[in-house]
Amino acid sequence: MIWIMLATLAVVFVAGFQLLTAGSRHAAQRLSKRLQLPPVQVESMISMMGKEAAKEFTDYLSSDNETHLHNGAAVLLIWQVLIVDGSGENSQRWHAILSRAGFPPLISRQQLLLALGFLRQLEPDSQELHALREQYNARFTSQGIELEGEFSGTRKLVSLSEWRRRH
Repeated sequence: MIWIMLATLAVVFVAGFQLLTAGSRHAAQRLSKRLQLPPVQVESMISMMGKEAAKEFTDYLSSDNETHLHNGAAVLLIWQVLIVDGSGENSQRWHAILSRAGFPPLISRQQLLLALGFLRQLEPDSQELHALREQYNARFTSQGIELEGEFSGTRKLVSLSEWRRRH
């Protein structure tokens, strides 16, 4: 009789856990499936975000919006390149993963601000994130970075090294 009660308690515990974590698992699986990655990479980032930010992130990914999925992939990219491994090989790998998934592989300013919000418990340095964005985007674009209000000839793009020489 005791075994039946213990088995029932275990089944109730497992079923309750599955129901409580279904939303976050679904969001992580959706993103990892799109990026063709094991879910553990997304889940490890979510677990490091903190409870409140992780809930916000999974709610953000839960909507059937392609833009939200792209922004979630950019947050994962920023997490992987800034916090996990900042090597050039890792940047190259994540550029290829985003390209293969059909997402623009460059980091926008809005995505950077979104990552700052979701990764707030880790207290990332905003200047370091902006420098990461500049370096990452400059590495993968031959045109350089776009600067507001600056022109080089008839182009609106200025190479990062040219901009640094002038400033």
